[in-house]
Amino acid sequence: MTGPRDEAPTMTPAQEGHSYDARNIQVLKGLEGVRKRPARYIGSTGQSGLHHLVYEVVDNSVDEALAGYCTEVSVTIHTDASVTVVDNGRGIPVDLHPTQHRPAVEVVMTTLHAGGKFDENSYKVSGGLHGVGVSVVNGLSEWLEVEVRRGGKRYHQRYEHGDVKSDLKVLGETAETGTTVHWMPDRTIFETVEYGFDTLSQRLRELAFLNKGIRIAFLDERTGKKHDFQYEGGIVSFVKYLNENKTVLHPSPIFHARERDRIYVEFAVQYNDGYVENVFSFVNNINTIEGGTHLIGFRAALTRSINNYAEREGLLKALKDVTLGGEDVREGLTGVVSLKLPDPQFEGQTKAKLGSTEAKGVVESIVGEGLRTYFEENPQVARKIVEKCIATARAREAARKARDLARRKSVLDSASLPGKLADCQLTDPALCEVYLVEGDSAGGSAKMGRDRKYQAILPLKGKILNVEKASLDKMLSNEEIRTIITALGTGIDDEFDADKARYHKIIIMTDADVDGAHIRTLLLTFFFRHMRPLIERGYVYIAMPPLYRVQKGKAVRYAYDDAERDKAFEELGKKGITLQRYKGLGEMNPDQLWHTTMDPEHRSVLRVTLDDVVEADRMFTILMGDQVEPRRKFIEEYADSVRNLDV
Repeated sequence: MTGPRDEAPTMTPAQEGHSYDARNIQVLKGLEGVRKRPARYIGSTGQSGLHHLVYEVVDNSVDEALAGYCTEVSVTIHTDASVTVVDNGRGIPVDLHPTQHRPAVEVVMTTLHAGGKFDENSYKVSGGLHGVGVSVVNGLSEWLEVEVRRGGKRYHQRYEHGDVKSDLKVLGETAETGTTVHWMPDRTIFETVEYGFDTLSQRLRELAFLNKGIRIAFLDERTGKKHDFQYEGGIVSFVKYLNENKTVLHPSPIFHARERDRIYVEFAVQYNDGYVENVFSFVNNINTIEGGTHLIGFRAALTRSINNYAEREGLLKALKDVTLGGEDVREGLTGVVSLKLPDPQFEGQTKAKLGSTEAKGVVESIVGEGLRTYFEENPQVARKIVEKCIATARAREAARKARDLARRKSVLDSASLPGKLADCQLTDPALCEVYLVEGDSAGGSAKMGRDRKYQAILPLKGKILNVEKASLDKMLSNEEIRTIITALGTGIDDEFDADKARYHKIIIMTDADVDGAHIRTLLLTFFFRHMRPLIERGYVYIAMPPLYRVQKGKAVRYAYDDAERDKAFEELGKKGITLQRYKGLGEMNPDQLWHTTMDPEHRSVLRVTLDDVVEADRMFTILMGDQVEPRRKFIEEYADSVRNLDV
């Protein structure tokens, strides 16, 4: 009996014996309906769809890198909202297509489902939208220009609204190869042409990590911001980057890669002394944020491998009846799992979840082999990992008992919601909002000033626990944390369910001073680490109370920064003005608090978003983690940009 066939850990096709020319470009169906139904192809006509255009063009360049032909990609956002992507790949074929009788590049740019992705000799694996990508970008652009460097010549063609505007022309000779795509998104289709620098940076950084050695340069001409991503260590560098500023249990990530049954699997993991799992999974460079069969296989192999080693070494005796579950072995784990496979099957149009059934077994087998070998060769590291998992299991058991006790108490108590919560009258979460208010004084004003129909108030006494440094059982023993969890109704940890949220607007309202900023950061850390889906769904907000009250006679202006204060001075005239600087929410009476901070007609609130999850993780680690030096550097770097903060 023989096992699955092992091969060298590569996924690049042989670069000899296969041509890449017009014959490789297969046409499935024409370009129809893209401009009428853009969301069908790019998800939405909002900012996410706008970003999707960039991803599709960049994915084509990265696919060239996967095939072994591209080493550099540059992305530029221009001041006019157009975008340019340049690569040094082979260049899109320009010879006449055998059935379409047009240049192959024109076929690719104007025909849906036309491209080399359907020909396995040209690309064994690819990301993107399975061949619809660049044609959809063309169809949703006011204009698009493509330059191809191939066969010693430079070629150029222009399109407008997806239609050919000029024939393919030879611009001159060149020794370089590659493709340049420059396009202007159609403002009649997109709701916005404002790109998110952080959002694009996250995706480009991921691609650089996932494709070892490729250089991706990113420039935003609107602001002058730029990044240059290149990581020779691949996903090992990714894990080190994720764990930067954290205290790790072992200096080097565990890495293993293998190809089996045409599926290439690589994973890198490293434990830190924290309490949060941080694992990213990818398929053909696509971030599968909802996981899927590959992540199930990875988790199963991790749990089994650690339990097998611990049992074999007699390390589980101290746990008695408690076993190491999946959450025990993943606490403090940072990891990246990346697959390359032909024709992956995804669940849903967004490709957020892998559905390929064969991936689970292959990943589970390869990860299990890699961990088993590493543990045998590095027993000291293996023992450290097991000891952390055992400590986690004990803490989780203590937390379970605490939850059970709290649940029994709530059953006995008919008023199971926290006593300090002033709830609203409506019960539809989509219509309800809750203010997490700093201090009893401000909480009292908010309760009197609110609209009881849909606004709930939860006053918080003092600073909540820093969950970045707290285990689950310690966190659940904190009264303020328990109060928040109970009020929101979602549960926590393995019982968390975002669908049970009692409010779809959770508004953090704190003073505009150092203590208020600290409390706000503590709350955001809690939501990011333990209730992230609430942020991802757009439920978490920050209230923006005014800093100044400017009054002259009966005329009153509220100012949210110094510029608005100065504008109020100009409008009212400087003589006879009374200026009040609010140092805390408690200084406002209920009417003022309602008018300035709680009335939807006048208030300013900021929705908390996750444009760059990786950078958000790093930021919370720096601000709230154990290591002082990174925090000191951060304060020194950004101290000059702080405004309107009372000390």
